[in-house]
Amino acid sequence: MTTNKNDIIIIGGGIIGLACAHYLMNQGTNVTIIEDQQIGSGASHGNCGLLFFSDVITLCAPGVVSTEIIRTLRGTSPLFIKPELDMDRIAFLLRFALNCRKHHMNRAAKDKYALLSYSDRLFRQLLDTGILACDFEDKGVLTAYLSKKAFDGFHRTNRFLEQYGFGYKKLSRQQTLNFEPALSSKVVGSWFSKHDRHARPDLLVAAWKNDLLRRGMKIKEMCRATDFVCKQGTIQGVQTNQGPLFADAFVLAAGAFCSKLAKTLKLCLPIQPGKGYSITMHRPEICPAVPCMLHEKNMVVTPWKSGYRLGGTMEFSGFSTALNRTRLNKLIQGAAEYMRTPMGRPVVEEWAGVRPMTYDDMPVIGRTSGFSNLVVAAGHGMLGLTLATGTGKLVSDLILEKPPEIDPAPFSPERFN
Repeated sequence: MTTNKNDIIIIGGGIIGLACAHYLMNQGTNVTIIEDQQIGSGASHGNCGLLFFSDVITLCAPGVVSTEIIRTLRGTSPLFIKPELDMDRIAFLLRFALNCRKHHMNRAAKDKYALLSYSDRLFRQLLDTGILACDFEDKGVLTAYLSKKAFDGFHRTNRFLEQYGFGYKKLSRQQTLNFEPALSSKVVGSWFSKHDRHARPDLLVAAWKNDLLRRGMKIKEMCRATDFVCKQGTIQGVQTNQGPLFADAFVLAAGAFCSKLAKTLKLCLPIQPGKGYSITMHRPEICPAVPCMLHEKNMVVTPWKSGYRLGGTMEFSGFSTALNRTRLNKLIQGAAEYMRTPMGRPVVEEWAGVRPMTYDDMPVIGRTSGFSNLVVAAGHGMLGLTLATGTGKLVSDLILEKPPEIDPAPFSPERFN
């Protein structure tokens, strides 16, 4: 096993890669990030900026499959699966369906809670340093409902969340409108979580990148990893379109693209790209004060001091980030059903990116049995921003062989073997 871990290469320059770099550099290592595009240009750029620390319930929960089938038939589902013969995607979806069981939800919630709580504590410490100017606000998140049945049905979910200290507050229609006047009177009620926060992800990435550069981190952008140089159970280097790069240890943090790179190492990382969309604009005339999750549309409206964003949808259609006008219009139409002023002007950016999804909705963090100096940090789904700090610290401890503060076993890539 390699014991000298002075030089680390991180493959992937999103929020997870930056977090890993931060905690590794805190321990005195030399870090180089290689990024296929530009730092923070993927899912870390266009997400809705929620720091969703109460999100202990996995996407693969009991009843999800039947609910989405019904919504798809009605044309109201935010989910789209491209109809093509992609065996990896088909296997992924089947395994997702098999994980929609109470046993998995209960077990995964305990494991997610540990990482979410750890990330929350570390994020607060990071904010206290003052290095991240990112429109951060600690105002909670409001989930708004148009359906009385769905609104009342959250009682059961809330009882589950209360086990972890994450109970929400129920607000009637009038209480909701008093609390958030930007919502339409069509809303029948809401549930408020005081446990969650929000930040502007592109500002956070830019601030973190600049701080790490100031501290000596090296970045190679437009640098695509294509293969690895391996010898006797260790990785010696990584082949790129800019030539080979060598280091003592490696972190694979390339988001949805990790599965492709893992195949070159004969590793199984069944991560699928889940495409999401967002529209960023100036704040509308009647702008919400807190982020609003629009339950029936599975989308988010996020206000920042410097702007406003609509985001959501889940599309399994491969790695393309081409904009689909129909999907973007659904965000606008969805917001119009809930918000008094759904759009601001001018629109600054229309965006699409791919999230790294796992079929058990758990991140992949840990060593692989094949390579002693490789740690994987991927598969965070829609919680990359939320879990970045906890993941970064855990990866640093694993690389430098320090006792981790939380158990990494539930997130191990070995679970796929």
